[in-house]
Order: sequence, then C-alpha cells, then structure tokens
Amino acid sequence: MTARTAPAALVEDVAGVVENVPGVAFLKPGLADRLRSSLSRPGEGTGTGRGPIAGVRLTPGPDGADGWHVDVQVVALRRTRAVDVARAVRSAVEEHLAARLTGRPVSTVTVTVTGRV
Repeated sequence: MTARTAPAALVEDVAGVVENVPGVAFLKPGLADRLRSSLSRPGEGTGTGRGPIAGVRLTPGPDGADGWHVDVQVVALRRTRAVDVARAVRSAVEEHLAARLTGRPVSTVTVTVTGRV
C-alpha cells in the first residue's frame, strides 16, 4: 500500500467495520450521495465499486505526529442508545486499526451519532 492509497483503503476498511457494528443503521451520507441521480454510474470514487465515503474521515495526526485522527459519523437505529452505539463504534475502529496498523498508532477516534432512524 502506497502512502497515496493508504487513506482511501483505510477509509473503506473503517467504513466496513462501522457498518457491521450493532445499532448502526448506516454511515452519514454526504451531499453528493443525497444529490446523486438514479442515472449516475455505480462505482464512482475509490475504484472498488463503492462511491466516496462521507461518514468516515482520516486525517494525519496533530502537529505531524505519526498516526491518524479518525472521524466517524453514523446514523443509529432508534431502538438503541446513541451513547452505546458511539462507544461500540469507537471500540471496533480502534481494535481494527490497532490490528491493521501495527507499529503506527491511531491518534484519536471521534464518533458522532448524527441521527436516528
């Protein structure tokens, strides 16, 4: 994995982990997802059959520190407590990245529940 493709691959990995956490309805859609017409071509974006992922953002650690800051925005199921979903998502992302990025620390993981359905 090159430095240029690492963030895109990591974003997809994190999105897959988040979508499998109990209580998560879906990742927060971005503006492009809301405006995309039914005629748009699937697979635009990262080249893996999936469009850009708006609910997951990876940025380099603060002040050039080694690692990543991960920001996740999800919509939770109404029957769950938002705090429990946020904690479960954070834990799942931290565990996944610790296993995936051995030797490269994750600076922080922030989870925001932006809505409920």
